[in-house]
Amino acid sequence: MIKADNYLHSETTDRIIACAYEVYNQLGFGFSEKVYENAMMIKLQAKNVPAVQQAPINVLFEGKLIGEYFADILVADKVITELKAVSVLSKAHEVQLVNYLKAAGIRVGLLINFGE
Repeated sequence: MIKADNYLHSETTDRIIACAYEVYNQLGFGFSEKVYENAMMIKLQAKNVPAVQQAPINVLFEGKLIGEYFADILVADKVITELKAVSVLSKAHEVQLVNYLKAAGIRVGLLINFGE
């Protein structure tokens, strides 16, 4: 059995997940993604977790900028946190996060759904 503390950046991801539970327990489901994003930032800041909302991610090809994405929340410069508020997560949501991770050169990401 693998312990949670064996995962890369598990202390950070544990704190993010704890904040997400607090947000969901207070707000429930039904709000837009942006509402949950703003609430997550309030919780993260209250717990002194360094985070950047709508963090820019540049996509480079042969050293040239070819695109730009914005991660919902980048935590401690090492965990991309993508938030959704949908009934069911799709493969497209996973692919979006994987592309963000690849473009940013970051190894850890969380896809958190505040939907039903």
